[in-house]
This record gives sequence, structure tokens and C-alpha cells, in this order.
Amino acid sequence: MSISTVKKIDLVSEQILDSIADGVFTVDTDWNITFFNKAAEKITGVSKKHALGQKCWEVFHAEICERDCFLKRTLKSRKPYVNKTIHIINLAGKKVPVSISTSMLCDKDGSVLGGVETFRDISEIELLRKEVEGKNCHHDILTINPRMLDLLNKLPIIAESDTPVLITGESGTGKELFARAVHNLSGRVSKPFIAINCGALPENLLESELFGYRKGAFTDAKTDKPGRFDLAKGGTLFLDEIGDMPKSLQVKLLRVLQEKQFEPLGATKPVTADVRIIAATNKDLASMVETGDFRNDLYYRIHVLPIHLPPLRDRKDDIALLIKSLLNSKAVATNSKQITVTPEAMNLLSQYDYPGNIRELENIIQYASILCLGKPILPDHLPSYITHAEIPDNSPKETHADTVQDFETHQILDALQKCKHKRSETARYLGIHVTTLWRKMKQFGIG
Repeated sequence: MSISTVKKIDLVSEQILDSIADGVFTVDTDWNITFFNKAAEKITGVSKKHALGQKCWEVFHAEICERDCFLKRTLKSRKPYVNKTIHIINLAGKKVPVSISTSMLCDKDGSVLGGVETFRDISEIELLRKEVEGKNCHHDILTINPRMLDLLNKLPIIAESDTPVLITGESGTGKELFARAVHNLSGRVSKPFIAINCGALPENLLESELFGYRKGAFTDAKTDKPGRFDLAKGGTLFLDEIGDMPKSLQVKLLRVLQEKQFEPLGATKPVTADVRIIAATNKDLASMVETGDFRNDLYYRIHVLPIHLPPLRDRKDDIALLIKSLLNSKAVATNSKQITVTPEAMNLLSQYDYPGNIRELENIIQYASILCLGKPILPDHLPSYITHAEIPDNSPKETHADTVQDFETHQILDALQKCKHKRSETARYLGIHVTTLWRKMKQFGIG
């Protein structure tokens, strides 16, 4: 085949990909974007010219980029992922729900060239979901629990101020949802909401991601790169897992909060930081202050307006509502009949304590909805660690806290054995983050 023929085929392929409604982009093995179709431009607001050559996370700013990238999973496991719902941030700073699918790009010899991801804007589906959920949905947060409703009633007052907010709670309790709710209720709603996971990046990369850099700051700095403080200008910067921020960066963040200024790497003068800071953590920062692992002056700077989210085990009245919402979203997204749950299965789901919180509930429902083949979900369709668990009684011999701890300890030990004590696989089996697993093992004295 001649070179001119190959070029014509490539041109036709590009025209075909530009004609479809789904966004399509490809990356090489260094995560540089190598293709970006017209639908991708429309959904993200980013031009093809700007996207090509950029790292994919610099264009999409998705919540999974730093901690759970499906494309990275695909390249590592060679397993494609289909119709996974995530949120990206477009060029205007708006949160856009998308359904993504990932696959590998290989040459004829099977060598990996990179990856391809398609994504579809499902904003209309999300709007329909909210209409269906109706009065029980508050700022994208679904609840009928009195404790949660009390927190939601306080959000408008909290949102009025520009004071830093600290959201605490276990992993998977919805801290980012609350952060977005505060932003959406504030006077900064028309400006960007930018999130970054402080525990997902190494120290040097986290610093450049936060503050950006100027051309020539280091060898590969060929152009200026704005940091998250720049991208969030006029809006809100959400610092997730702030308890994992290195102490050297804690000092720099404290200076920003005090002086409202920061210096990009390689800059000769400071830049004004017009952002509201919302921080979140699943760690006990007060204890970390006592042990010297977190700066006390920074802690008191961000702890002005604290919000503590209860774990799902303390809001079990929401479980049935959340399950109905998850199944409804699946039905709308796949244009299929909504799956129901039998009373026996719902009883087991309502009794379970969910150490992985809402994120674990989502994984369980996804698992069950696949096994049930469109029919009502039965106990047999649930993971074995739920169906084989003994439901705690109200015996006065042990407190509820003791029962929960024993139950979680048994779960973790069982999962570790099944996964041959590989922590990452054990965390995936349990449907929780590996840091949550590590924390639980330390808390329960599991070696």
C-alpha cells in the first residue's frame, strides 16, 4: 500500500470520527493527546489545536484523573471499560456528566501504542434523573435522613461567606458533592469549580499543579502552564484529601490563605489568588496536629466552617432511596426497564454496614444488576460477603460499635485471604479505596 493511499485512509477515518456525536480522543503511552475529534471539542469547549500534545488530565480535569483513571486501568490490565459515568470540567468550569468507554491502541504486532476513549454528554439524562427523584434531591444530594437534611439546611448560610470550609467524613460519603453544593449556592457559582486530590500526586507535581509554572522554570517548561489556583480564579478550589498534603506545601498553602497571593514556579512576582478554598479529608486532622503530621496554623485556617458527613451505616434510612436512584439512572442511561429489588434482597442491603459507604453501594448495585439479567434482584445476585454475613442482634453483651468493628474486621480478613493479601486487589474486592483499607487495617490491628 502506497504512502498516499495510507494518508487518504487516515483522512477518511478522521472525517468519520469527526462526524459522530460521541467525543473521541487518543493518547500515546506518555498520556499526550494525539487525536481529538469535533464532538470532543464541543463537549469540553477545548479546541483540537489546544488539546493535541497536552496531557489528557490537563484537558478534562475529571474527578477520576488523579485517583482512578479507567484509561490507565485499561492500559495496565488490557481490559476495556464500557459506559462508566464520570464528570469532567469543561473550559467554562462547568461540571459535565459523561459516559465513557476505554480501549487500547495496538499495532499489527500487538505492541501498545496508547489508548482511546469515547465519551458522551449525558447532561439531559442527569436532568431527567433529578426530575424523577424530585423532592428528596437537594443540590444533587439524595437523602431523607434528618441529620443530612440538617446539614443541607445550613449550606446556604455557609455558602454566603468566602471563609474556608473543611468537610470531613469517611471515604465515599460524598464530600465532593457537598463541596460543589456550597459552590453552587455561593456568589461564585458562575465561575469555575476546580478540584485536585492532594494525595494522588507526588510533591513536586502537586506544587506545579496547584501554582503552575512559567516558561523556562525547568528543562521541559517550554510554555507557561496555569495551576489550579489560576484555573479556579473567581471560583472555588476544592482540595480533596488535604490530610495527605506534604508539610512543605502546607506552608505555601498557608501563605496563600494569609496573603491571598501565590507565586508560580519560575515567576518573578506574585499573583493574586481570588479563590475560595474548600478542603476535605477522611483523616482526623486534630490528631495529626497533635502528632506533628499536620500544621496547626493551617488547620485553624481551614477549620473555620467544619462540615462532618455521617457514614452510610448511620443513615440507613437513605439506602432504599439511593438504590432506587441508582437503578433508575441505569435504566435511563441504557434505555431499558428499571430493575426492581426483592424484599429479601432489600433487607440484606439495608442491614449491611457499607465500610466503603455510597461508593461501595454503587459497586454492589452494579454487580447485582449485571447478574440478575434484567429480572428482580434476589439475595443470590448480591456479593457473597453480604449474603453470608450474620445480621447483628441487639444483645446487651456487646455494643453496636463493637459489632460493627467485628463485622468489618471479619470482612477484611476474609477478603485479604481471597485476594492472597494483595491490598490493591482486596480494596477492589471490597469496593473501597486502598487508603481506606489501609486505615481500617491499622484501626482494627490487622497485620
